Amino acid sequence: MRKWNVCVTGGAGYVGSRLIPSLLEQGHNVTVLDLYLYGEDLFKDIRGPSLREIKGDIRDPKAVQAALAGCDCVIHLACISNDPSYDLAPDLGRSINYDAFRPLVKAAKKAGVKRFIYASSSSVYGVKDDPEVHEDLSLEPLTDYSKFKALCEQELLEEREPGFVVCTIRPSTVCGYAPRQRLDVVVNIFTNQAVNNGKIRVTGGPQKRPNIHVEDMVRVYLHLLAQPDDKIDGKIWNAGDTNYPISQLAEIVRDVVGSQVEIETVPTNDPRSYQVSGRKIREEIGFELKYTIEDAVRGLAEAMKSGKLVDPLNNPMYFNIKRMQDVNLK
Repeated sequence: MRKWNVCVTGGAGYVGSRLIPSLLEQGHNVTVLDLYLYGEDLFKDIRGPSLREIKGDIRDPKAVQAALAGCDCVIHLACISNDPSYDLAPDLGRSINYDAFRPLVKAAKKAGVKRFIYASSSSVYGVKDDPEVHEDLSLEPLTDYSKFKALCEQELLEEREPGFVVCTIRPSTVCGYAPRQRLDVVVNIFTNQAVNNGKIRVTGGPQKRPNIHVEDMVRVYLHLLAQPDDKIDGKIWNAGDTNYPISQLAEIVRDVVGSQVEIETVPTNDPRSYQVSGRKIREEIGFELKYTIEDAVRGLAEAMKSGKLVDPLNNPMYFNIKRMQDVNLK
């Protein structure tokens, strides 16, 4: 298997905190470019000659140039994640998620990068009535966050050329335990409430949400690295097709955590419901999901009960908006 020199932007984030150890285990050399808002010792136990860490901003050309030096692949995870975090500071979100994107891609080409993998979002489809939301459907992003994700997909395709292989992944909402934990996404929110409050609060209920276990998300990127150029070049794939109504997600969490957990349902003015299909990535490059929502809940509940997560209901380190406010990110 080919060994890559991989630059992972946002590598100290939720997915990155699981991806970086896996890349190293597979023998790749890794450079992380990240602001390290959630702690600088995330990788202290795996530091060594194959891991280079650059604390820097993807909006800073010098930091980007330093991170890309010697790299032949980029996995671009860095962004202001999800709509609420984006809405907190739209100008910040735009500058990181969109304005910095094409300069990063051009810098990667200039540095000799051969492969660029972009983490977009399944939210680019907007709300669809189709029972199977696949990659050939039109994009109808409803928010600035998803609109800029869609625009970056287009810009990446425009920058594609022989010798510069590009691929876009549209992840479902990630769930489960990772060293840099997020507790502001639906399955993780419900698990946190169930374990630490004994009560899950569901707003609405019938709206469907697609989710993917963080370990499967990591496996997607490893799988892409293992593919020959012609299998992934110019491709766009959904990642994850575990679609459940949020009321059912709450029930899954209760089934894992314990029947004593209460579920409270309150009305919502946000009826958005969406589901995605993972058929295309399965059929075209043979990627199969391995982990379930139950696995995600189990792992997270164990992490909470064993003390791996400190004060999970209140600690701003697990909530993007709170942390961004604390450090006054600009």
